[in-house]
This record gives sequence, C-alpha cells and structure tokens, in this order.
Amino acid sequence: MRRALWTLATLLSHWRRHPMQFATLLVGLISATALWSGVQALNQQARQSYDRAAALFGGTRTAMLVPHDGNALPQQLFVDLRRAGWPVSPVVEGPVQVNGRNFRLIGIEPVTLPSEAGNAPALARGELQGFITPPGRMLVSPETLSDLRLAEGERPQANNGKLLPPLRLQANLAPGVLVVDIGIAQQILDMPDRVSRMLVGKTGRKLSSLQSVAGERLRLVEPEAETDLERLTDSFHLNLTAFGFLSFLVGLFIVNSAVGLAFEQRLPMLRTLRSCGISARMLNAVLVFEQMAFALVAGLAGLVCGYFIAAALLPDVAASLRGLYGAAIPGQLSLKPQWWLAGIAMSVLGALAASTASLIKAVRLPVLASAQPQAWQEAQARWLQWQSAAAMLIFTAAAGLAWLGDSLLAGFALLATLLLGAALALPPVLERALVLGERSADRPLPRWFWADSRQQLSGLSLALMALLLALSVNVGVATMVESFSRTFVVWLDGRLANDVYVFAKDDRQAREIKAWLRGRSEVQAILPTGRADIELAGHPVELFGLADHATYREHWPLLETAPDAWTRLRPGDAAFISEQLARRMKLAVGDRIEVPAPGAAWSLHIVGIYADYGNPKGQITVNYAALTRHFPAIPQTRFGLRVQPSQIPGLISAMRDKFMLDERSLADQATVKAISKRIFDRTFAVTAALNAFTLGVAGIALLTSLLTLATSRLPQLAPLWAIGVTRRRLAALELLKTMAVALITALLALPVGLLVAWCLLAVVNVKAFGWRLPFQVFPLQLTQMVGVAMLAAFFAALLPVLRLARIQPAGLIRIFANER
Repeated sequence: MRRALWTLATLLSHWRRHPMQFATLLVGLISATALWSGVQALNQQARQSYDRAAALFGGTRTAMLVPHDGNALPQQLFVDLRRAGWPVSPVVEGPVQVNGRNFRLIGIEPVTLPSEAGNAPALARGELQGFITPPGRMLVSPETLSDLRLAEGERPQANNGKLLPPLRLQANLAPGVLVVDIGIAQQILDMPDRVSRMLVGKTGRKLSSLQSVAGERLRLVEPEAETDLERLTDSFHLNLTAFGFLSFLVGLFIVNSAVGLAFEQRLPMLRTLRSCGISARMLNAVLVFEQMAFALVAGLAGLVCGYFIAAALLPDVAASLRGLYGAAIPGQLSLKPQWWLAGIAMSVLGALAASTASLIKAVRLPVLASAQPQAWQEAQARWLQWQSAAAMLIFTAAAGLAWLGDSLLAGFALLATLLLGAALALPPVLERALVLGERSADRPLPRWFWADSRQQLSGLSLALMALLLALSVNVGVATMVESFSRTFVVWLDGRLANDVYVFAKDDRQAREIKAWLRGRSEVQAILPTGRADIELAGHPVELFGLADHATYREHWPLLETAPDAWTRLRPGDAAFISEQLARRMKLAVGDRIEVPAPGAAWSLHIVGIYADYGNPKGQITVNYAALTRHFPAIPQTRFGLRVQPSQIPGLISAMRDKFMLDERSLADQATVKAISKRIFDRTFAVTAALNAFTLGVAGIALLTSLLTLATSRLPQLAPLWAIGVTRRRLAALELLKTMAVALITALLALPVGLLVAWCLLAVVNVKAFGWRLPFQVFPLQLTQMVGVAMLAAFFAALLPVLRLARIQPAGLIRIFANER
C-alpha cells in the first residue's frame, strides 16, 4: 500500500508542476458531465410528469371500458356491469374554465376505484365523507393551486358561474387536473346520470362476456406500458439526448487532449518508476485510480452545474412540450437519486475512456523515443492512416443507413456516423493541406511555418475535431431552424386566413354571438369550424371541418391535390389529409379511408394532402356541413370571421363588452400568429442554447489545448528567436498558424453542416414528426458561422500568443540550457 501511495504522489506531482493541464482536465470533465446531466435532468422531469398523468385515476396504466361511438355512457351500464361481476369504477371527465384558464375536471367514485388506478391519500377513511358529500373536496396539484392563485380551502368559480368545491392539495396529481366526486362532476359538467368511461380493476376470477352485458356499446382498452404523451414526445427527448451526448463527447475531447499530453510528458517519469521496481500492473492501477478520483471530483461539480443548466432551460422545455404536445411540465426540478448516480457514472466512464485511448497510444511508442517530437510525428503519420481508413468505413456505413434506414433511430445513427466520419477525416485532410502548403513554400521561414503546423497538429487535432463537430451541428441546426421558420411563416398565412377567431364557451353562446354578428356590416363572412377526435390504425386522429368558402380555397397549404379538389370536397364524400397521416398510414391522393363515426363508418376519398406543421396527431379535413351530419354531438363553438381590416379592433372591443369574452376566447389574426410564432421560437430555444454550450465547450477545448502546448512549444520557437526572429513576430506566426487550421476546419464544417441539415429535414423530421421541410441554403448565415468560428479561434489563441510575445529573453535562453 505504501508503495502505491508513493507512486500516486509521484504521478500527482506532474499536475502540481502543470496546473494549466490539470485545469484543462477538470474543465473537460465538468463541462461534459454538466451538459449531459442537465439534459438528462430535463428528460427525467418530463417523464415523471408523464407518469403522473398516466397514473391519474385511470390513465393509460389502467385497463378501461370506453364507448365505441365516443359519446357518454348511461350510468345504468355501470350498475349492470357491477352486478355481472365486473370490477369497474365510473369516471366523468370534461373541460372546465376557471379565471380564463382551461383545466381538466375528473369525477371519480372513490369506493369502487381500483387500487392500481391512482393513489389518493386525501380519501382516507376520515375524509371520505367530506369528499363525496356537498360541497365536497377538489383535489389539485401544487402547480394547479399556484395557477389558480388561491389558497387551500378556497372555492374557485368556473367561467360558467358554477361554484366549485373547496381546494385540497395533493402532491402526486398531474398539473392542470381537478379531481372531485363523480356526482359533483356530473353537476358541474351537466352530465346527469352519464359517465365518460369505466376503469377496470384486476380480479382473479373469470368475468362474464362484455357483449352479454353491454352489447356493442363498449370496448376494452388494455393498459399500456408507454403513454400517448411518451410516444408523441419520444422524438423531442431523443433530440435533447443526442445534443447532450454530443456535448459530452466534445467535453471528452478536452479530457483526451489533456491526458494525452500528460502521458507524453510523464513517460520519462513512468520509465523511472518502472526502473525503481514498480510493476506495470501497479502502475496501471494507480493511473486508473488517479483518473477515477479526478472524475469523481469533477463529476460532482458537473452535476451541480448541470442542475443549474437544467433549471435555466426548464421553462423553455416546458413551453415547447406544452405548445407542441399539450404536456404539462412543472416549473421546478425534482430529481431522483438515480440522476446523481448516473451523472457520476458517466463522468467516471468518460474519464476512463479518454485515458485508455491516450494510454494505448503512448504504450505503443518506443519508450526511449517517446519524448522526441519526430517519433511522435512518425507515430502520428501511422495513426492518420488508420484514421483515414476508419473514416472511409464509417462514411460507407452512413451511406448504407441513408439508403436502407427506415426509422428514427436509423436517422440519428446516420447523423452520428456522418459526424464521426467527418471528425476522423479532419486530421488527415488537415495534414494533406499542410503538406501542400509546405511544398508550395520556397523560403525557409514559410517552410518552417507549414512544417511546424504539421508538428503541432497532433496536439491540436482533438480540439479541432471538437470545433468541427460543434460548428457542423450549429450549421445544420441553424439551417434547419431557418428553413423551418420561413416555411412556418408561409404556412401560418395559409392556416390562419381568418381575420378574427372566436371560441364560445358553449353552443348557446355561439348561437347568440352568430346572431349578433349577422347584424354587423363590417363582418363579411362567418366561417364555422368543428373538430372530432377519432382513432385510425391505433393512432389518435383529428377530424376537422371547414366551411366551403374562398378564404380556405385560396390559402389552405395544400402540397398535393386531385383535379377539382375543393369542388369534390363539398358533397362530403371526399377529404384532405395531413402530410404526417399520409406518411404514417402510407396513403396517397386517390386512396380511400374508412372513418369511424356514430352509427356507421364514413367512407372518404382522398383528394388532397396538406402541411400541418406542429401537430403531433394526424388530421383529416372535410366539409363542415358533412362533419356535423356524421358527428352531430360535436361542440359548434368555434368559428372565424372575415372582417374589413380597419374595423377589426372596434369589432373585437364590442364583442368583449357584449359577451364578456377574454383573450383566450377572442383573438385577431395577428395575435394568434404572434402566439404561434412565440411557441415556435421557444421550441427551438433549448436547441439554440445547447448549440451555444457545445460551441463554447469547443472553444474551451481549443484554448486549453493551446495553453497546454504553449510550454512544450518553446523548444521549437527558441532557435528561431536565436537566429533573429523577434518575439512579436513569433507570436504573430503562432496566431496565424492557429487561425489557418481553424479556417480550414471551419470551411470543412460547412458542407458537413449542410449534410446534417439535410438529414434533419429529410430523415429525422420525417420519422419523428411525419412532415418534410424544404432544404434551403443561407449564404449569409454560413458566412456568419465561419466568422464565429474564427472569432472563437482568435480568442482561444490570444492568451498563449500574448504570453509568448511577453516572455522574457532569459526564459528562451534557459531552453538551450535545458535542451535534451
């Protein structure tokens, strides 16, 4: 043990003599762990919310009986099933508005509620009577209580004037949900003697046939291991994980660079330790222990940083998930112990992986030649040959994935192989470019410039690879976002063609508003819309009804149509379908689909496919009159208005005064577009932040590599100073070398980044969301990216260059005194 401790103390003395290398190692581990753990914290927080929603009194974790036609069920059916031995419990569910905010009201029957359907601590024996007898109790989560801006025990009032039960806090409920007794819910939702669905508990005995009790009115939905929200948001979280892992790899490049240089400088020390009797086994064990200790310290610091990163990004993630998928995510982090353990494990594994690669590279060199630059250059040449071969194999795999891949994972694998192949190909390409530069030089100093750049390449290659990866991803994501942004604006103009949008609270108010509007001269048209939710091939689908009007014919964002599509839509036997539904079900113009409707299936001929960006569900658009004929029970509370532009503000003001409509129930086109654009911007705010973090880490990698190389560079620079090259000119040459290799890297990153953008637009987006965006190139944006890369390289090289320019002559003279 004492021998191992002395060995460890000897190895640690290197870091004491080279504090910048030690700082580089810690910065790499901390940044890698922080970005990875921050992304995992965001994903964990979201998935906890999905689980809370799924376990909520009969989410998808519980078997249930639902009506075939989508309408409410008679309460007597629950009685009949109970008498037949079915362990069912009724649930009433519907929307309710409080203070202008929408909530989901759920009514439960606590006596028959299955134990696996949801945990309800507030329904203990002493409080059961208070829950089921008027005025009852309304269970809410802490987030919902905060949204209501009321204290526990107060009674909120719904927008329809009904007084709700007193509030009771329950921590394990999902946000946005109000839970009351079923009898109270039936009164609030105007559903007397009706239920929405029935939960089915577990039982060991054999049950009677469902058809013998309920006929064809019910169908059994089995519990699912994965919720609808989890399926819909998988691509979002996979995207975050991919960015987090990329940042983790960029951070490990810093670690690899620092550890590699340390091994090079410590090889004489290792040779001495072996000569003193330290076995190779003990030496390797001490080296591993050293790296694990550093990883534990840096991992803890990285977890703290990751927590703050996640806390800063959580509002944007929550807004994105709510805007895209309707998922309610709490605004505060609550992390499990597994997150901390996983972060530490990733830090340790990353450090060991980086150290192993450098150790293998160092061990394969002759020990006596390891400190000589020429030996390292010869080894580097052999290593570059292997890298070139590996890059070609990976590019071949990428081509195979692009040709044969047909899934979201294949899309991300294509991105990974493309980026990895480009990173591995970068050092050989740089080496070739520097060789050409050296051959073109005809004077001694320029020839030294190119030759020394090649000598320096082995120490900078990992940092430049990190810069290439970060810049390529930035170019790819920025191109995708800009393409999406421009397409999205044009698409919004088509989808939001009405001047004013009205959402009445019920059909009665809608009829009153329409009657009033018909007497307004500034209103040119009243265009009702309707929605019905159905299921096709196991996927939720929206059925959307449009009025037959020129507004939609002129603006609807159709991608592909049959001849006379709008004319054929009018009778009600034809439909447009969204692009994502067409891709998911492999449908095309001219095909037929059978839509489940009350009474009988509705056969529709597909006459058009349109863009429906941002909607995770498939959508079918039909004539509004036909929709109301087949689904007479749908709410007819939504409609748009065509209004003279100058009269819009006055009309909205008059409608608010007349019908007490808030901003959620009445909005003009500009407001709705602004809200949609704001959701769009916040959706990509997380991606932009992770891009910035990754580019920042790449800049740090370049800075730390230059700093760690600064001391070892003096033996190559001192002879030039001795023959008359000034320190200032030497510093300028060093800066020029760094900027030259950074420029080559940035120029190589542009085509790689455009390939990344194409993969995101043509492969990942299609598999993740079901729509494909047009690929566009933005030269100004690419120029800005190159400028950012050069600026990062300049600031990374500035400190080492200034130190060289200000070094005292005595420091350079000592180089000759210590020459090996």
